[in-house]
Amino acid sequence: MKPNVDHSVNHRKQRPVHDTYVQGIRANLHQFIWQAIQVFFVGLVIGMERTVLPVVADQDFGVPRSSFLYLLSFVISFGLVKGALNFVAGRLSERVGRKRVLVLGWVAAIPVAILIFYARSWWWIVAANVFLGINQGFAWSMAVTSKMDITRAEQRGLATGINEFAGYAAVGLAGVATAYLSDLYGPRAALLGFATAVVSVALLTALLFVRETLPWAHAERQRHASGTHAGAQPHFADGLPEYPSSRQVFMYVSFQHRTFSALCQAGVANKVADTLLWVLFPLYLHERGLSLVQTGWVTGVYGMVWGASQLLTGPLSDHIGRRTPVVAGLWLLALGVASAVIVDSFGAWLASAALMGVGMALLYPNLIASVADIAYPTWRSSALGTYRYWRDTGYAIGALVLGVIAQSRGDIVPAFWFTASWLAVSDIWVLLQAQETHPGRAHRSSRK
Repeated sequence: MKPNVDHSVNHRKQRPVHDTYVQGIRANLHQFIWQAIQVFFVGLVIGMERTVLPVVADQDFGVPRSSFLYLLSFVISFGLVKGALNFVAGRLSERVGRKRVLVLGWVAAIPVAILIFYARSWWWIVAANVFLGINQGFAWSMAVTSKMDITRAEQRGLATGINEFAGYAAVGLAGVATAYLSDLYGPRAALLGFATAVVSVALLTALLFVRETLPWAHAERQRHASGTHAGAQPHFADGLPEYPSSRQVFMYVSFQHRTFSALCQAGVANKVADTLLWVLFPLYLHERGLSLVQTGWVTGVYGMVWGASQLLTGPLSDHIGRRTPVVAGLWLLALGVASAVIVDSFGAWLASAALMGVGMALLYPNLIASVADIAYPTWRSSALGTYRYWRDTGYAIGALVLGVIAQSRGDIVPAFWFTASWLAVSDIWVLLQAQETHPGRAHRSSRK
């Protein structure tokens, strides 16, 4: 007779992989928390730029206040790199795993604050944001994808809500914190110290505590293939092979599937708005007499409300569906953008920022959840990468278009009205083209 240990080893070898990697937030709570902490760190890194750099571009880097396109060049570089790297990260993670891509993202973040600290011209900031785009494209993408791997389909609204809450609450907190630190130590030293601390802790925790989640995606595929999947039944988009090429999945999600393409364009629209609020809104507020700290509070409220509200708006979509929150969010965001140039007091701008934050909270996590709902497990990361490619390329599109508008008119206000109009048109597109994707509530999603 063989020793008992051999029986246990054989038993483990024979155990189906889909029984080993159980999905669900409760079943994977420890890992879910560490993934949320990772995206919190990512939010801190991008949030550190949002208040300080647009306001001090003139005094520290010689960017004339009227050179809106030159000022926005750092967002163009960020958006182009982050958008492309989102797609690369999605495809790469299906081959080498999520954790390796996450770690690469944190390694790429190391030069960001160093370049800002030693910057001799604004082009150094543009170069720094290339590395910031790599960090965001790799690290944030993997935090989202890993949560989709380890949660059940009917929990994805809650999962993305928590994920985006962690990230954008951190964006808001970092905006306020770096405003105060800049007052005390100067902007360059403040950003260097802040970023060094955040990136060091993030990289260390990623190496020590984050697990690889690709096996959960493979296990989910096996459950669907064997007919043993329990719980709400997703309505996956058909039209692709089980293991599509990069070109196949990119074209399908971008242009060929009506729901996917509607979600992608909505992602572009929300990042055009976020570009406006990242760069031009702080300038607008500063020109109207708000101090750097007051400006930090307005932009911080936008980020914090956006982040905190997603704890409600994500789970809401698990109960009522994804489409309604996305449509409502686009309208509220458009209303908030328009109201920002109508009102004229610190308190009213705080209210406008809060309204925009609620709008973002309604649409942002639920666009991600919608894509994840109907993407098959073997190409879900690539589908999310394609959506995030278009969404974050919206930074570059927004920076270019809004920069040209502000530059040609010599005024920031027309950029606000243009953005509000873009959001309204995007909302109509979603209403006409996108179907409900929530498992159990969706119609068949094979509509092309």
